Amino acid sequence: MTTASLAPAVAATDARAAFQHALRRELHASGVTAQTATIATAPLLMRAAAAACRELLGQRWADTQAADAVRGARAEVRRVHYLSMEFLMGRALGNALAALKLDDTLREAFAAQGQSLPDVLEREPDAALGNGGLGRLAACFLDSFAELGLPSFGYGLRYQYGMFAQGIQDGRQVEAPDDWLALGNPWEVMRPELRYPVGFGGHVEVRADGSRRWMPAEALVATAYDFIVPAHHSARVSTLRQWHAQAAAPIDFAAFCRGEHHAAAAHRVAADALNWVLYPDDSTESGRTLRLKQEAFLVSASLQDLIARHLRETGSLQGLGRANAIHLNDTHPALAPAELMRLLLDDHGLSWDEAWAITREAVSYTNHTLMPEALETWPVRMFEALLPRHLELIYEINRRFLDDVALRFPGDVALLRRVSLIDEGQGEDGNGHGHGERRVRMAALSIVASHRVNGVAALHSELMVQTIFADYARIFPCRFHNVTNGVTPRRWLQQANPALSALLDARIGTGWRQRLDELERVKPLAADVEFGEQLQAVKRANKLRLAARIQRELGVAVNVDSLFDVQIKRIHEYKRQLLNVLHVISRYQAIVANPDGDWVPRTVVIAGKAASAYVTAKSIIQLTHDVARVIASDPRVGDRLRLVFLPNYGVSLAETIIPAADLSEQISTAGTEASGTGNMKFALNGALTIGTWDGANIEMAQAFGERNMFTFGLRTEQVDALKRAGYEPRQVVEQNPTLRAVIDAIARGDFSQGDAGRYRALVDKLLGEDVYLLMADFADYLRAQAEVDTLFRDRQAWAARVALNIAGMGMFSSDRTIEEYIDRVWSVKSLG
Repeated sequence: MTTASLAPAVAATDARAAFQHALRRELHASGVTAQTATIATAPLLMRAAAAACRELLGQRWADTQAADAVRGARAEVRRVHYLSMEFLMGRALGNALAALKLDDTLREAFAAQGQSLPDVLEREPDAALGNGGLGRLAACFLDSFAELGLPSFGYGLRYQYGMFAQGIQDGRQVEAPDDWLALGNPWEVMRPELRYPVGFGGHVEVRADGSRRWMPAEALVATAYDFIVPAHHSARVSTLRQWHAQAAAPIDFAAFCRGEHHAAAAHRVAADALNWVLYPDDSTESGRTLRLKQEAFLVSASLQDLIARHLRETGSLQGLGRANAIHLNDTHPALAPAELMRLLLDDHGLSWDEAWAITREAVSYTNHTLMPEALETWPVRMFEALLPRHLELIYEINRRFLDDVALRFPGDVALLRRVSLIDEGQGEDGNGHGHGERRVRMAALSIVASHRVNGVAALHSELMVQTIFADYARIFPCRFHNVTNGVTPRRWLQQANPALSALLDARIGTGWRQRLDELERVKPLAADVEFGEQLQAVKRANKLRLAARIQRELGVAVNVDSLFDVQIKRIHEYKRQLLNVLHVISRYQAIVANPDGDWVPRTVVIAGKAASAYVTAKSIIQLTHDVARVIASDPRVGDRLRLVFLPNYGVSLAETIIPAADLSEQISTAGTEASGTGNMKFALNGALTIGTWDGANIEMAQAFGERNMFTFGLRTEQVDALKRAGYEPRQVVEQNPTLRAVIDAIARGDFSQGDAGRYRALVDKLLGEDVYLLMADFADYLRAQAEVDTLFRDRQAWAARVALNIAGMGMFSSDRTIEEYIDRVWSVKSLG
């Protein structure tokens, strides 16, 4: 534990009594009395239970904040402020009940009113505050912050409609607002006393004394909403503080009276738009502007909150950087160094050296990608229009940085150009927008201002300093390090897979819930035939649950005794869902060619959202549906092969899919996936992995033995060598009859009702550049899939390997991840 845990706020019996009282009060307030209790609806019960839990958690929150406020300046661990554009929280009620040890109490209360606990839990919508792995990692970290007793705040935005709700029409993705707040959010606590001004546009005023002051043209107010995340083994909680934007000015009353109603409130609508959608489509200028405003709004409100809290507790800005850590979860909050400097210089009157010393102590940065195009850059002209004072400060940070580099590396003008915070527009524009214009490099700002920079898996961190950040690593050789990602076992095993959790409890005890490395005690059980049968019984029950959902939502019957082969993640070319579909097509063709063969039945499940403007990713989703339709309608296949796409992927859907998976598809091109956390969740739940030597797959294979993972494909150095030699994907296809048959079938329109043009762009990409080397890895992927079939036929051998996988997952807890961040980044000793 990093700090002393709070003692439990009340005894367990008192907690149950308090909860029952609060629940009765909430139900009564909703019109449910003892006489009408049996007609209480599941949604009403869910909201009442959430309100009752929130009341208990509110006391824990107050106790936690009070304890953290008196830690004093000599505390060994700094208070962490984790800035992230997304927190993919999922449902909260089940987690709260488990943490409060109130599952049985609520089960009895609901049963008395004719409702089951699972049915009520299903009525809670997923909090639409994130999209993919970045946001779910942040949510796991909040759980570990609480579990480890870390003084902390997570900071994000309060999105009203999430990214989008994904629907499927005629096999095509369609997007709609995810109106998750339509009935309110019983978990959030509005903090009206926490309101901070945030501005945009305007100009910088030079005062008589030479000081500079930003005079924004647009004035917003950020209001805080708190979401409380409880520990499971103490009374500690962590806080997700979300910001909601409002216009500072009321309506234009004169315009309203003239009948110009829209004009009277236009500024209020513009402010409200900051809260509408996570990651606005940046294919338009207005979308890019909105995204930059969201990032600036998050950063400004969060840092103002941090400074106000520090001043309340200490009365001085002295020591702010040594008492507080500001962590940037990727480049989205990379404006933090510039905004912190602005606040310290302009609002609080510190000198440049004082402000920069605080900034460098406080700020740290996690990079999540090796793709240059994914490192945010913004046009200088956009900064000039929206954030003129920040641009001045970035110029000054850059000037001082480049002066230092020039002294250390005299005469290396090319190095200065490469590491400058400003891309002068001489080379490629990584974002694909406005080629040739001057741009601010946000990753560079994050590196220069941070005292520590990390990657999220061993390979990723190694490649990070060898490729995209090689120059910065040369300048700051001690600044870079690795912290491999992890997932919380409370959500991703205890909550998602209660049957497996109970089996582990019975065999090795409950300690793994708090110290995941206790899973090592499963290793000797790999040779236990009875344990293997128990593992398979748990898996089959979970597969039955998923099969029922597939039947209910899609009307598709799947063979529950088939191998459940699963790939769930955002749809992107580098994650290679298309390679998965190509394998399904080749398997289909092989079954049709030999319908009497001894085939291992497979159910292939894919889920994930494609960004609304990502045409290729949306085409992959459509192809998946077209292939699934052809397979399902072919009587020669029977139940030996099914391809299923489950729409609107999110945390709750993942909690149903992951425990049911036999095989986890982690098949990104080597050197492209930073880490992955889905790979960890699957293995923790007893799925074997088929994967490339990429991201955290490598460390997982090393943990439980490479022979226990189905590895395939080119490795990073081979990928680089192949590209340097001149890769010819068309030649690869011509030399592989199985692959050629697959590509020809797509090109002919075999899966698109004869429409040969529908997937022409996909085929041309594969035969032309094939940037992510699907053609090069296809043959080895099929070899590995054949190994999967062979092992799955031997139930005992498969179960033994499952046990070894679970036993090796001890290091992949987010608790271990956070302990490493504390030791190397967030502790006072990390500052030297």
